[in-house]
Amino acid sequence: MIPHAPVILDIAGTELNADDRRRVAHPLTGGLIFFTRNWVGRQQITEICAELKSIRPDLLITIDHEGGRVQRFRTDGFTHLPAMRALGELWMDDGKGPAGSGAMRAVDAATSAGYVLGAELRACGIELSYTPVLDLDHQRSEVVGNRAFHRDPKVVSVLGQSLMHGLQRAGMANCAKHFSAHGYAVADSHVARAVDERTLTQILAEDAQPYDWLASGITCVMPAHVTFPKVDQWPAGFSAKWLKDILRGRMGYSGAIVCDDLSMEGARIAGSAIDGGLMALNAGCDLLLLCNQSKVDGGRPVDALLDGLQAALERGQWQADPMSEQRRIDLLPQSPPLTWDELMHDARYQRALERLFKKAS
Repeated sequence: MIPHAPVILDIAGTELNADDRRRVAHPLTGGLIFFTRNWVGRQQITEICAELKSIRPDLLITIDHEGGRVQRFRTDGFTHLPAMRALGELWMDDGKGPAGSGAMRAVDAATSAGYVLGAELRACGIELSYTPVLDLDHQRSEVVGNRAFHRDPKVVSVLGQSLMHGLQRAGMANCAKHFSAHGYAVADSHVARAVDERTLTQILAEDAQPYDWLASGITCVMPAHVTFPKVDQWPAGFSAKWLKDILRGRMGYSGAIVCDDLSMEGARIAGSAIDGGLMALNAGCDLLLLCNQSKVDGGRPVDALLDGLQAALERGQWQADPMSEQRRIDLLPQSPPLTWDELMHDARYQRALERLFKKAS
């Protein structure tokens, strides 16, 4: 068994087929990510998660489920979570209360949002959501937009930490994104090359501060597919300077690092998904996301990545890292989840819903 399973892949449909099962069993597969297309309802997704675990008990089952416009499951009882900007706006609104009361309500709402988000997903068998977004809202990036809490890194840090606390109460790890910044670059890295022309000093003084301040509580970091040419020629997820020197060295971060989707346009600067995956692993990433490629040509791009990484490992082009594998394992929940029925009658859950949607007075 290879002591490092870095690939997080997806499936095309609403049930597992023979190719999905084969890919999940591959020794380099460490996780799976769900999308809205995989959703029929709670029972169906819970059954898929159980089947995945029967194939690979240590598989990390994940989703991109933040609230607002990035929420994959919205029906069959799932709470419609607010966009994170709403919590930043609550921070600024003291209403008729004393100065700072809006901030305290926002902290409570963010903690409640994290708990509701994590508990509902865990009740269906999903173990990690890629949240919170720690990008600053520079009013420049449409792809970030209202996914960001606020423009002020202090507000972003406190609300991000609060959401992480809520996730922790639900038994779920967190994934802070997109290091070191995606809020200033105008282009959407999903469909274009995103560039941020600021200096390292400028970025560290603002956008990267939440990662520094919260380094001891973050369990996973997702780097941005943004190029910062005054720092490095490569996007952050492919840059040893960003990941090893700054994030781990200067900031002291010790958790997992997951490279964002290798099929995004912002990642194509590195070449193919195999080229990008090798570059990301050698730059310091522990995990690699490859999304939406199970729908392409029967999933051949997924097989190409798995087989290509296997061959590259045998050629010595990257090193299987037991520490990276331990960081992946550390993202798995350490406690059993409540079932959905148990959750619906859980006092903490009911209280969290109440606090999350309580209006500012």
